[in-house]
Amino acid sequence: MRKTTIEEVAALARVSIKTVSRVINDEPNVRDTTRLKVRDAIDRLGYRPDQSARRLAGARSYLVGLLYDNPSASYVIDVQSGVLDRCRAENYEILINPCDYKNHALCAEIENLVRHARLDGLILTPPLSDHQELVSMLRKQLIPFVMVAPPNQSDPARSVFTNDRDVCREMTRYLASLGHERIGYIIGHPDHGAVGARYRGYQEGLSGAGIRFRKGLIGQGYNSFISGEEAARQLLKRKVRPTAIFAGNDEMAAGAMKAAHEMGLTIPGDLSVAGFDDVPLASQIWPSLTTIRQPIRAMSEKAADILLNQIRGEPVNGLQMIPSVMVIRDSTGPIGG
Repeated sequence: MRKTTIEEVAALARVSIKTVSRVINDEPNVRDTTRLKVRDAIDRLGYRPDQSARRLAGARSYLVGLLYDNPSASYVIDVQSGVLDRCRAENYEILINPCDYKNHALCAEIENLVRHARLDGLILTPPLSDHQELVSMLRKQLIPFVMVAPPNQSDPARSVFTNDRDVCREMTRYLASLGHERIGYIIGHPDHGAVGARYRGYQEGLSGAGIRFRKGLIGQGYNSFISGEEAARQLLKRKVRPTAIFAGNDEMAAGAMKAAHEMGLTIPGDLSVAGFDDVPLASQIWPSLTTIRQPIRAMSEKAADILLNQIRGEPVNGLQMIPSVMVIRDSTGPIGG
């Protein structure tokens, strides 16, 4: 198929080629009515700007980087999908770059990546959004960036987060409302900032339900299926075992369910299990998993919006906190039910 040209867009919109270029590059000094006419012509003709030509024409590369170091494939896919949708709508491309969070040369590597790929900005996902040395380097170098689920909200103009603490408090109280008093908890990877907020929410949920916190009902996981399985197995071997387990993510919760099945326990009759994230696995396993739906894709879309606004020098608008919600399924039930 023949490719639509910028000249055809200009002719349909009845403006100059230079005006079309200004609209494509989001330059100022274009009237709103003119901008709308040009965008309408672009949509009607299905015009797609040549990215390499755009890069040569100005200081921007129209390329942003998405950095991740997360063992959950479904999480990474959801993040990528959200960022891609928003960037493509603005004619930006993304460079997806896996990183080693514990690499001592991480900051130097990212600085080189930005320079050599001519990235206009970066989106950091956990645990990279928790990496204070990396964040400090980006600020110092004046590199536009946005953090997804950072450990705190001290930089709201560069942060997108969810209500981890509040919704985990709600889930814990829900388990207590089913009659459970021995509610175990599997903590996620200690390098992830959201882990602390979720754990505090669990503790506050116990307190709000009038249940004493027991250190012996806490297991350490690392956000992986096998770590959840191992942590649950240790909790379920205790003389007085938990009647419910709340895990810091769905993969650990699924591991806990496997351990319970292998130990001859029924779910939810002998043990209720809840997770966090609502990844596809949660509705595919049996029984289906009660969990907390984290709006990963919506958070990623918002992060991309904020980053593109930064790059264009525009103010950040809208609320950066996108709430998570409980999803009740078959893996939880009344104690002894």
